[in-house]
This record gives sequence, C-alpha cells and structure tokens, in this order.
Amino acid sequence: MNKLPFVTKEQIEGIVKTYPTPFHIYDEHGIRENVKALKEAFSWNKGYKEFFAVKATPNPFLINILREYGCGCDCSSYTELMLSGAMGVQGEDIMFSSNNTPAQEFVLAQKLGAVINLDDITHIDYLEKALGCLPKTISCRFNPGGYFSLGTDIMDNPGDAKYGFTESQMFEGFRLLKEKGVERFGIHAFLASNTVTNEYYPTLARQLFELAVRLEKETGAKIAFINLSGGIGIPYRPEQEPNDIRVIGREVHRAYQEILEPAGMGDVAIYTELGRFMMGPYGHLVTQAIHLKHTYKEYVGVDACAVDLMRPAMYGAYHHITVLGKEDEPCGCLYDVTGSLCENNDKFAIDRKLPQVDIGDYLVIHDTGAHGYAMGYNYNGKLKSAELLLKEDGSVQLIRRAETPMDYFATFDCFDIYEKLAAMDGLEKEGDGERTQKGRVQ
Repeated sequence: MNKLPFVTKEQIEGIVKTYPTPFHIYDEHGIRENVKALKEAFSWNKGYKEFFAVKATPNPFLINILREYGCGCDCSSYTELMLSGAMGVQGEDIMFSSNNTPAQEFVLAQKLGAVINLDDITHIDYLEKALGCLPKTISCRFNPGGYFSLGTDIMDNPGDAKYGFTESQMFEGFRLLKEKGVERFGIHAFLASNTVTNEYYPTLARQLFELAVRLEKETGAKIAFINLSGGIGIPYRPEQEPNDIRVIGREVHRAYQEILEPAGMGDVAIYTELGRFMMGPYGHLVTQAIHLKHTYKEYVGVDACAVDLMRPAMYGAYHHITVLGKEDEPCGCLYDVTGSLCENNDKFAIDRKLPQVDIGDYLVIHDTGAHGYAMGYNYNGKLKSAELLLKEDGSVQLIRRAETPMDYFATFDCFDIYEKLAAMDGLEKEGDGERTQKGRVQ
C-alpha cells in the first residue's frame, strides 16, 4: 500500500520561501473530514461527546477546528487547563483526567467547571480537602489489572500501569462519593494505546458497560456517562489497514443495546478522548537533506532532529518517510535518516529503503499530527520549529512561530547575562518580525 503525503514538492518549494524548514504542517481538510466521520459514527448516542486530548496537539488553531463540531477538551495538566480556559472552553466541555495531581490543578479545574476524572481512591479525600467540598459530578478511572487481550492477542498490560482504581475500589469509591453528596457519576478507562483494530473500542465498551450495570445496581450511583477514552490508533506503516470509525461506532452501539438498554440505562452518554486518531495522520514534519555521509553506513542528515519529533528516538517508533518529487522512483538505497543532536538515537529512520536522496531534497515524515511537536524539547539548545496549517483553500497559515534563541534564554532573565545574550543573538528590533515569521536559527 502506498502512503502519500498531502503536500507536493511544488507546494513545499513555495512555502519555504516564507517559512524555512523544518516545520510541522497540518491538513485542515483531512482534520475536518475525520471529525465529521467520528460524529457520524456515534450519532446514535444522544449524549455523545468527543473530548480532544489536548496533550496530543496543544495548538488552539487546530483545537478550534474541532470545537466547530462540538468537541470539548481533555486536559491533563494545569497549563492545558489554562489553554482551554483561555480559548473559551468552560464547564462540562472540559474533562480533567490527570494522575498524581497537585491540589492547585484540581482547584483550577473546579474554577473552570470541568468534569474531574479521579485516578485513585485516595484522591477523593484529597480533592475534598483541596476544594472544600466535592463537585456534584465526578468520574473515576478504572484499571482492571492483568492483561488486556483481543482474542489471543495481548494488546497491553494494565496491571503494570500506574493509572486508575481497581474493581473493588470502584465500588468502594462510588459508595463513598455518593455518601459525600456526588449525584452524577462517570466511568473512564484507557487499556491499550494505538490499537489498529476495529475490535478495541467494542471490547472495552462491553467491559465498561457490564461494570456500569453492576455499579449502579449495587451502589445506587447514577451513571451519567461512560468515557471510552483514547486508544484508537493510526496506521503508521504503509501495509497497515486503518481503523474504520463507522464500524467501531456500530459495534459499540450493538454492545450498548445488548447490555445497557436492557438494564434501563439507555440514557447513558458515551464520551471519547481521542488525540492520535483525530490529528495524527493530518500532520507532516517537513525537513531538508543538508548532508550525506558515507562511512560504515549511508546517512542522510536533515535539518530537523528529535527536538521536532521525539517518538523514533524515544521508543523506536516507525514514521514513514517520503522524498518529495521522488514518490514514483524505486527505493533502492538504504539510509539512516539522522538529526544533529549529540545522541546516537537521534534518527528518524534506521536502515530505511528510500529513493536516492540528494542534498536539497525535501523529506516528509508522516503522521506527526499528534505527539509530534507536543513532545519536543530543547536538548543541545535546539529550538522547536514552526507549525503551519494548510487550509482548505490551499493557502498556508502560521499557527505557531518557530522558537528563537531568546525564547530559549527567556528564563535566564533573572541573571545579569540576559542582555549580553540578547546582544549576541544579533537581532535588531526592526528585524525581529522577519526572524519570528520565517523560522528558527539552527
């Protein structure tokens, strides 16, 4: 199966005249079509809502596209709550799902009116102490322990995960919360990551629906919603078949009809917290070949590095690579595609078959729309690149400027070297705008 980029060589050659590589670029049309398909797949549930996982792609321009379709925000930290609040997201349009949570984060979540999703039974008293009283609506995260399997295939190991209540703690916690005045309850679970199978959500849904029926019957707690969280993955490799969200939605509906409706729970809302599925395929990291090295192996050195995309260096994740303009050429060369960090794992690909790469070629690294820019960092003093939006009309909008050296040194403003650093950067005030717009200094 061929995996093609959503930009052409000609488009990139035009874009780099204003925004030099490297940069992340996102496909507005693809994002819109995907969220419409998701909404359609779960339209059978009156209360359905997608809470976009802000951690995946924390960019307000992109999040606002999803908000046009009624999506909320799933936040996991103080700054993600701040971002959502600043964008005008309030109340039950925010789901706050965190772990090992500081008190001030619960306080801000309450101030914004967010639905709080507790990660541990001990957090009940902690939350009550932080807020003075408990909210009327609370969700609890469930971890069944052991292994999560589909058929004979083990998908993940929840028993080793730091998240969630045990099953017995769910019953104890719901009783305690009810005694303390909580009126509406939610159940949340995330048992496997990046599943490329239509079976994951339906299997998880059945497990949570059965738990919900027992919880409501045995504790008297009113289950208002069940949050299937994330876990629907994307086909990073060309040979993988993508998930069919309509099939997934249909099978979750079947489980709902077979388990919840006969129990008189046909008013339970279904929530999702998708990140990778919502944005992943609709982002590219575009970078240029700047060096070719011939030693014990063949290396393509590009102007991006793990600062821009951490996943391959962090855990050997595969990201497909297209050499723009050479899509139809045979992949007859074996390369390591590397960045410039002082770490040997700074490689976007190892022993990857590609067309012959020449200095100046533009490479598209696929599927960086989620957990791409968001996972970046500043090791070696490297600066994070710009983010661009390819709009439906073909124009390109800057949605986050590239970092500059003075962004990197901004937290040194309490030292007397700050002004010297600014002078060394060589930026005149009238030149700042062009530097900010065009990109970063390598």
